[in-house]
Amino acid sequence: MNALDGGKLKVLVIEDNQHFRLLIRTVLQTLGIDDVLEAKDGGDALRQLQHYRADFVIVDWKMEPMDGIGFAHKLRRGADSPNPFLPIIMVTGYSEAALVAEARDAGVNEFLAKPISAKSLVGRITSVISAPRQFIHCEDYFGPDRRRRRLPFVGLDRRQTACDYLDGDDSGDDELS
Repeated sequence: MNALDGGKLKVLVIEDNQHFRLLIRTVLQTLGIDDVLEAKDGGDALRQLQHYRADFVIVDWKMEPMDGIGFAHKLRRGADSPNPFLPIIMVTGYSEAALVAEARDAGVNEFLAKPISAKSLVGRITSVISAPRQFIHCEDYFGPDRRRRRLPFVGLDRRQTACDYLDGDDSGDDELS
């Protein structure tokens, strides 16, 4: 799996469709990732993460009773979050620009539209593991830096005045409140 050692990675797949969970698990296993746990919705996933130290999650958007966006919000900002820095890869059949922006604003690291390919999934995994984005904490947002490119910024840059950059090392040194 290129620069990644899949045999050392732990993944939680959050998907209500059993067939798609099997597909994701199969793709992960072909990449050498065998430590895969499954959850049927966001609430189930949050409970499992209390005892399972995943390296990243792959989450579907549309699930009941807690969907992928609700899961991202609870993971990023919930008082009892098991790991607010945990990378989130959202995989969904809904890929309209407004929905991608909603996922980004909920704190999702990477977005992947169904149907997926092994190559596209590997790209997202590589991104969250080998090239993670720095986390930002502002009054109205906590999650990976939403700016993917370093372009000149025109106007007042709120990140320089009202936000904290966090390293996301999960050591407990970064405060979220």
